[in-house]
Amino acid sequence: MRNEMMHRPVVKPELLDFMRNEQKKLPGELGKLEEEAHEDGVPVIPHETVVFLQFLLGQIKPKNILEIGAAIGFSSSVMAQYVGDDGHVTTIDRFDVMIRKAKKNYERLGLEEKVTLLEGQAAEILPTLSGPYDFIFMDSAKSKYIEFLPECLRLLRKGGVLMVDDVFQAGTILDPIEDIPRSQRTIHRKLNKFLQTVMQHPGLTSTLLPLGDGVILMTKEQEEIQLEEPFTEGTE
Repeated sequence: MRNEMMHRPVVKPELLDFMRNEQKKLPGELGKLEEEAHEDGVPVIPHETVVFLQFLLGQIKPKNILEIGAAIGFSSSVMAQYVGDDGHVTTIDRFDVMIRKAKKNYERLGLEEKVTLLEGQAAEILPTLSGPYDFIFMDSAKSKYIEFLPECLRLLRKGGVLMVDDVFQAGTILDPIEDIPRSQRTIHRKLNKFLQTVMQHPGLTSTLLPLGDGVILMTKEQEEIQLEEPFTEGTE
């Protein structure tokens, strides 16, 4: 389960080492969970993203959070620390092995009442949700970002923040398509389409950050966001 993207940094290695090892660690069982995940090669958000997420959520103080891609429940557990006594985190995952691990970790951290894990395909679950959410964190299949975007923007309140992880494709996002392995070209095209859409949209304010394999944040400036027709993959 080694996440190769985390080992192909988009910043200088010495700066990456500094950001990952010198910033304040998570306390208690949550910190132990992070350490165990790194030791076991389980793909969780890197520590520099954790620290940024803590800072961001501490500023915007969300009450309702939606996550797409629970994995082992680590990032949703981090976010659950910032929703207050009356807030809640809803997360989605479709992989049975991850669902089992996430539930075990929520129990370990005492978060069963604070986090709801919805099991199944995000494409099927998102349309059933009503929101609104103050903060949405998307860290799922990269080829699905552009497809999930309309539902994320529907569910996000005006003024809310959508944060999307791993958008630089291990630093190759700007490489010519001919240089991308054929097995990765669909992801490459869809990620580029996603970035182009959110960076240029007049109803969104976005910013890119070189954390992990790249993060983009956007604020929803309008109540209704109109997008182009859904992206469809052509033939090679």
